[in-house]
Order: sequence, then structure tokens, then C-alpha cells
Amino acid sequence: MLNPTEAKRVMEGALLATAVPLSLSALRRLFDEDIGSDTVRRLLQELREEWSGRTVELVHLASGWRFQTRPDFQRYVERMQPEKPPRYSRAVLETLAIIAYRQPVTRGDIEDIRGVAVSPQVIKTLETRGWIDAVGHRETPGRPALYGTTKTFLDDLGLRSLEELPPLEEIAQTLQYDPTAGEDRVEEAAPEPASASETPPEPDAQA
Repeated sequence: MLNPTEAKRVMEGALLATAVPLSLSALRRLFDEDIGSDTVRRLLQELREEWSGRTVELVHLASGWRFQTRPDFQRYVERMQPEKPPRYSRAVLETLAIIAYRQPVTRGDIEDIRGVAVSPQVIKTLETRGWIDAVGHRETPGRPALYGTTKTFLDDLGLRSLEELPPLEEIAQTLQYDPTAGEDRVEEAAPEPASASETPPEPDAQA
């Protein structure tokens, strides 16, 4: 059986070798013997303290634990990436913010709040990025999909839970708001519901 120091080195190696967060259950599967969750948490905390003050830190996210570059050094690491991260329009970020802070919500709820019809491309963009998903259906006519955010969304923001959501301005900065992106230009004002007392206008008389 591995001693605690050896077990900690095994977890360190696994965490350094993967780009995705590892959950407690995934870390426990590294070992032949059964290691309790409390022991794994204690060793992770020791690892985090050992890496304290270095350019890379061990963080606890919604999906698990991950090594990542500290924010102060992130801009240097980004210079090695040939492709710039995608930038998102106001429509995408506003839709994401509504889902994040009001979830679960339907597309109709989003349109009521924003006052414009939501382009299907906006929803598709967020689903493709892995930030939102359909979490159910509202029991109303048509059973519209209810949308909520995912653990991937929280991971990308460096959060463990929705309770840690920052102000909207910080989300826009983190997720690369681009005021020149084009989704807003294809959106139209959401139609106002017709009043029961209103009657359609008469067609113009033909000469």
C-alpha cells in the first residue's frame, strides 16, 4: 500500500498530465486499494499548499481539481497559442447571463427579459461551447425546453458553484465580449402579444 507521500505524488502526476478537472472519484480510481474521500481531500489540500506561490496553482472547480496558470501569468501563456480565443456578441453574453442567473429558463423567458427574439444561432453557440444544456421541459403547451448552465461553464470561469458567480461585467470580460460581433444585427424585436380587443386593420382599398 502506498504511503501518503507516494499517493500524493501519484495524484500530482495525474493532475499534471490531464487538461480536464479530475473529480474525487476519478482520483480514487488511480489506486488499487480503497482510499477514502477525506484522505484524498487532505492530500489535495497539501498539494495546493506545496504549489502556493508558483506560476501554476491547483484549483478546485465544479467538475473537480485542476492545475492551471495563475491569472497574473495567463497573458504570457496565451502568446504561445496561435489561435485567439473566440469572442462573443452582446446577444450571446446577455442570453448566457439570463440563463446563469435565472435558470432554469425557456427561450420565451429569455425573449421576455431581453425584449428581442432570440436567434437560434445564439442558443446553438452556447450549446456548442458546452456552457448551457436543456435540463428539462416546462409543462405548458409545446413543452418548451428549460435551459441551465453546465459544469463546463463554471470550470471556464474558475468557479465551483453558481453561488460564486461574479457580477455580469466580470463575466463579459472573462468570456471575451466583442461589440462588433454580428448576432445582434440579425435579431428582431420580440412581437408584443395581441390584445383581445384589437382587430386587424382593413386591407387598403384597390383603385
